[in-house]
Amino acid sequence: MKKTEREPVIPRTAQETTRHAIITLLVEGPISAKEISAAVGLPEKEVSSHLEHIYRSLHATGAVLAVEPAECRKCGFVFAKRERMTSPGKCPVCRNEAICDPLFSIRGLQEQETD
Repeated sequence: MKKTEREPVIPRTAQETTRHAIITLLVEGPISAKEISAAVGLPEKEVSSHLEHIYRSLHATGAVLAVEPAECRKCGFVFAKRERMTSPGKCPVCRNEAICDPLFSIRGLQEQETD
């Protein structure tokens, strides 16, 4: 898994909502729920509910919430059919708990803003 260096997090302004802050992070590139949690200052469990709402609301804009599925570090199993936004607990093949987190990003939003 390729790690990208990110700039330091700038605190949100009073007008910016939590979802706007998450969308800003998602537009920048692939990011895990744990990284979103740390950047926005929310528990990871709350981030998944925000991601689900963003997924539904992006439909109207034509943009897509892209999900790179989680992957088992031991056997390489990819959780391609998983629809939940949370990270899986165990691999169904080898039962190992070492799982790479799914990565989230938004595609199609930047092009529309510039038009």
